Amino acid sequence: MMFRSPALARAVVMAAMMLLGPTVAEVSHAQAAASNYNLPDFTDLVEKASPAVVNIRTTELVRQRGAPGSDDEMAEFFRRFFGVPMPGAPAPGTPPRRGQPPQQEEQSRGVGSGFIISQDGYVMTNAHVVADAETIYVTLPDKREFKAKLIGSDKRTDVALLKVEATGLPRLPLGDSNKVRAGEWVLAIGSPFGLDNSVTAGIVSAKGRDTGDYLPFIQTDVAVNPGNSGGPLINLRGEVIGINSQIYSRSGGYMGISFAIPIDEAMRVSEQLKSSGRVTRGRIAVAIGDVTKEVADSLGLGRARGALVGSVEPGGPAEKAGIEAGDIILKFNGRDIERASDLPRMVGETKPGTRVPLQLWRKGATREVSITVAELEPEGKARARSGAAPKDDSAAQAGKPNALGLVVSDLPEARLKELKLKSGVEVEVADGPALRAGIRPGDIILRLGDTDVTNARQFNDLVRGLDKSRIAAVFVRRGDATQVLTLRPGAASSR
Repeated sequence: MMFRSPALARAVVMAAMMLLGPTVAEVSHAQAAASNYNLPDFTDLVEKASPAVVNIRTTELVRQRGAPGSDDEMAEFFRRFFGVPMPGAPAPGTPPRRGQPPQQEEQSRGVGSGFIISQDGYVMTNAHVVADAETIYVTLPDKREFKAKLIGSDKRTDVALLKVEATGLPRLPLGDSNKVRAGEWVLAIGSPFGLDNSVTAGIVSAKGRDTGDYLPFIQTDVAVNPGNSGGPLINLRGEVIGINSQIYSRSGGYMGISFAIPIDEAMRVSEQLKSSGRVTRGRIAVAIGDVTKEVADSLGLGRARGALVGSVEPGGPAEKAGIEAGDIILKFNGRDIERASDLPRMVGETKPGTRVPLQLWRKGATREVSITVAELEPEGKARARSGAAPKDDSAAQAGKPNALGLVVSDLPEARLKELKLKSGVEVEVADGPALRAGIRPGDIILRLGDTDVTNARQFNDLVRGLDKSRIAAVFVRRGDATQVLTLRPGAASSR
């Protein structure tokens, strides 16, 4: 089509552009702008950090198989085809003759990653990477290989510290894992499947993931696979904020969720390993559980927080401090406890022998106590548990269930002494609300709300006075553990 007027032609073209939308050039420019918007370029960061990320190879000694025609091969021949030892061969289990030690060879056991934290050769990795290794080899990206000494490892946090004899090594700066924010860019460098210096990137998905007593893990969507373990998680400033340690997987490979040990926690462990070769932790000898919203409401706590004490170890620091089963620990050494998992970490990082204040919630009010932290032993000692005496089923017919669905009986003085209790009643029948809450015959009822239970008559009187529109908190002892169960009173059974 030809236009006699240039002005008319320009008007028609502009109208067509408005109808058809942006041109290809404009679209390409917009896409380029979007691709450059707020997306990091990792190239310089990787180039600077990679020299300090190492490959860790472990080996073990195994008995060497005999060469063709050797005594080992002949012994196997006699065993397999004749079912008897080779003539002249020593009996099974006989130690080798003096001067003839058993032949052994070094075989590869596993691979992992690590990173250098000091120029004089200290290397950090995961404890499971070097566990049970006979020899540990550290290989740098420039292909230098060193035999490493294991300074120490801590299975509870999965942190290990190695040392190689070298100086002037490249090292990675350490960041502050407390300043990590969900959504920030991070990258991992390591040796997945033995592929040295592989780089993957992603974002921090969450902080404080509880997958262990002593570690609030950093969760990311960075691709981490077997062999990445022990490698660094690095922020955009080139600082290590975590050690890649675990993945969530149903297949054994990466599925979009990985976990890193916060570097602050790892450094606390490594400093102890460096100074003494082991890690000491505090303990106060209590078993704890989470405080649910229902428990908090029923006890007048306001909101769900703190750690609910389920049991107190006899003779332990908590018992000496006056802590009782059913207490809720709100603060430890002035620090708030939001979740039960906060308490083991706070106690664990406290030096044994330190006396610290605790704030408790008991019977509708806060209490302040002091406790002397003891040392956590490497392995817990088994404690004898006193089980409930077998009950005669005919006792269940002694009365009808109350509004909580319970029939209870008094505890003899001898039984109270055996259980180390001041008072309580024993459950004979659990029905209705009690049965749905998980109470069963043989359990001991210690407290209803803020009131200690002294005998069966008093307990039933308390139940009759409950507001049926409100949830009641029942403190139940089973074995050595005490738990708080929430029940809504119903109509008393007429059976």
